[in-house]
Amino acid sequence: MNTFRVKPLDDILATAERNSLTRQLGAFQLTMLGIGAIIGTGIFVLTAEAAQKAGPAMMISFVIAAVVCALAALAYAELAAMVPVSGSAYTYTYAVMGEALAWVVGWALILEYAVSAGAVAVGWSGYFNGLLQSMGITLPEFLRAGPYAGGMFNLVAFLISLAVTGLLVVGTTESATVNAILVSIKVAALTVFVIVALPAAKSANFHPFLPTGWGSPLSGSGLGVLGAAASIFFAYVGFDAVSTAAEETRNPNRNVPIGLIGSLLVCTVFYLLVGYGAAGANGAQPMMVDGHALQPGSPAMATACEGIHNLVCSKQALSFVLRDLGFPALGNLVALAASIALPSVILMMIYGQTRIFFTMSRDGLLPRGLAKVHPRFHTPHLITLITGTAVAFFAALFPVGLLADVSNSGTLFAFAMVALGVLTLRYTQPDRKRPFRIPNVLVWPVCVGAVLGCVVLFLSLSAFTKYFFAGWAVAGLILYFLYGVNHSDLARRPPR
Repeated sequence: MNTFRVKPLDDILATAERNSLTRQLGAFQLTMLGIGAIIGTGIFVLTAEAAQKAGPAMMISFVIAAVVCALAALAYAELAAMVPVSGSAYTYTYAVMGEALAWVVGWALILEYAVSAGAVAVGWSGYFNGLLQSMGITLPEFLRAGPYAGGMFNLVAFLISLAVTGLLVVGTTESATVNAILVSIKVAALTVFVIVALPAAKSANFHPFLPTGWGSPLSGSGLGVLGAAASIFFAYVGFDAVSTAAEETRNPNRNVPIGLIGSLLVCTVFYLLVGYGAAGANGAQPMMVDGHALQPGSPAMATACEGIHNLVCSKQALSFVLRDLGFPALGNLVALAASIALPSVILMMIYGQTRIFFTMSRDGLLPRGLAKVHPRFHTPHLITLITGTAVAFFAALFPVGLLADVSNSGTLFAFAMVALGVLTLRYTQPDRKRPFRIPNVLVWPVCVGAVLGCVVLFLSLSAFTKYFFAGWAVAGLILYFLYGVNHSDLARRPPR
């Protein structure tokens, strides 16, 4: 039993060629897919949580998370251009570090994609339930939230997840077209916010700038600038979903790097402007008790926020700021835009997850029947239906904060593996063609910086999240040894 066996890059490309998806996406569509995956619950909902953890210094948290993602994006671009197939970090790890670790990465990506989709669905349900209430329609309390948030079943989050799943079954081109429309709506909403909030920013609202300090990666509290960066990292998650579409992309060697880096650059600029506008226009001081910031999402925080008009207590952070500035109509429009457009993030997260499962199934690590492609829609419909149903139940039963932090843990692990993969291939296969290449003088700073950044942010997550990830990884290894190790292509046909 050789769990360190690797699947050579040439074999991966040959397998994809034999059982491939239709190439139909261009650079613009990929960039829009990336923006659609990135701009979502993180900026519309978690801005308030970042403010509670770091105060106005959440601006630094946005920068830290952006730098780590930018370094990881360069590593993704190099590998995605070399290996333009579905599978993302899972495929790259399989080719470089071996089957067992590749399985763990694929298993961790469930946290990034499926759990993330559930988190976005929950965040979206808050906006949509508010929209329904403004129309005089109020669902029973037990259908507005999951068990951890005082309800029983989040019906709205459940239904939107199933609706997006149905769209993905119909086809990739149709999904990309709908996504482009939704992305335009989100960008318009953020643009309106920036235009109104930036001129209203006041220097007094940035003092004190570091009310909770920098935070310690080893404290387990998740507070401070680093704790906020670890949470706001969720706002950037999704750009790597572009790499999962490599097998459905025309000229992927050129278009995938454009989609990866272009979408991250656009979103980073927006996030910095939005973060500055929110903190400067409204103030972003955390709720404190005896000189210590309360944990966002905790019962103590909920009690402290009762009857308080404060950004950190808001569930609709950007709309709250606009209403507080005296623009209630614009605030309602931003809330409406979020309600309309956030499903594009759910779409991209489920899309990314299904393509990873598709590749793992094609490799034999999951049952091969899951890789079946629909004869009419040309999509992996079985795994899409299974994944979408699972996401719907995640969203119906769990709260957004818990889902977001758990998602971050898997994402950070995958990003670190991709950066290590780039370094490894530079020395094991230096002559392989690299259509996109990190300059030699920068490859070590970029990749080592990405790994160290991911480690620091991972350690800055709450203790519960770190323990959960460890248990998740162990459970994945158990499944691998029960099924995957004996059913993979490499087990049946050992490479020569």
